[in-house]
Amino acid sequence: GALTGALVSGFIPTGALAERWKFGSFVLFSLVISTLIYPIYANWVWGGGWLSALGRNYGLGHGHVDFAGSSVVHMTGGVAALVTCKLLGPRIGKYNADGSPNPIPGHNIPMAVLGTFILCFGWFGFNPGSTLAASDNRFVIVAVNTMLASASGALCATWYAKVKFGKPDPTWMCNGMLAGLVAITAPCAFVSSSVAILIGAVSGFLVIAAALFVETTLKIDDPVGAIAVHGCNGTWGILALGLFANGTYGEGLNGVAGPVKGLFYGDSGQLTASLIGIGANYAYVGATAGIAFFV
Repeated sequence: GALTGALVSGFIPTGALAERWKFGSFVLFSLVISTLIYPIYANWVWGGGWLSALGRNYGLGHGHVDFAGSSVVHMTGGVAALVTCKLLGPRIGKYNADGSPNPIPGHNIPMAVLGTFILCFGWFGFNPGSTLAASDNRFVIVAVNTMLASASGALCATWYAKVKFGKPDPTWMCNGMLAGLVAITAPCAFVSSSVAILIGAVSGFLVIAAALFVETTLKIDDPVGAIAVHGCNGTWGILALGLFANGTYGEGLNGVAGPVKGLFYGDSGQLTASLIGIGANYAYVGATAGIAFFV
């Protein structure tokens, strides 16, 4: 599981930096993210580190909770992508002299769709597998919530693209599906099925809005939308857990008595712990990735 997470978080920036960075830089940066960035933040959350202990030490819910990696894996990759893309700069021809962006569409949409469905299939090992045992009764709920959020994200992104751009777009549909998967990765064991649909639906809108913000306002060239899919929706997934965890799972997690409950179920401390975890990720991952990539 740790190896898979390191691979995923390490490969997220490769999509955002695609078409314009050297192979040697890719190898060296992969070494940094897999040895300095991912393992340290993962230990803070999953290895008994200070983020997991926020509940025991300061009464903030069950500490920073992330069931399968919305922050540990996806936000880590997304934040690293954000910083490194800004440092590297855009592809030639992406921006005009007045700063307006030019679309550079993908040239093999069927391959992109196939890749999306392969990722979607793999997520059903990634999320339910994080129960660590198929005998855990939560295994099925995690799988269903994962499916519902992905479908909801794809449908809402397709609808939003139709409204905003005049026609549906399969690439937005794909990123909407992935955004739903990213967002449900943290709260999948702690929320109801109806909330999983809501989380995915928000992701479908959020991924388009975030991608456009990154491209037009921040002037960052992200060819595959990795910052919006993984960084933005990884953040949303952790917030969703802090808001919607319903108290039906997580008894004794991180050494705190009782199940995990979010703000709407009576524990505002869980949301505070989520916010601290988000801030720590942006600060540590952003700074470390920026220094490493600059060097």
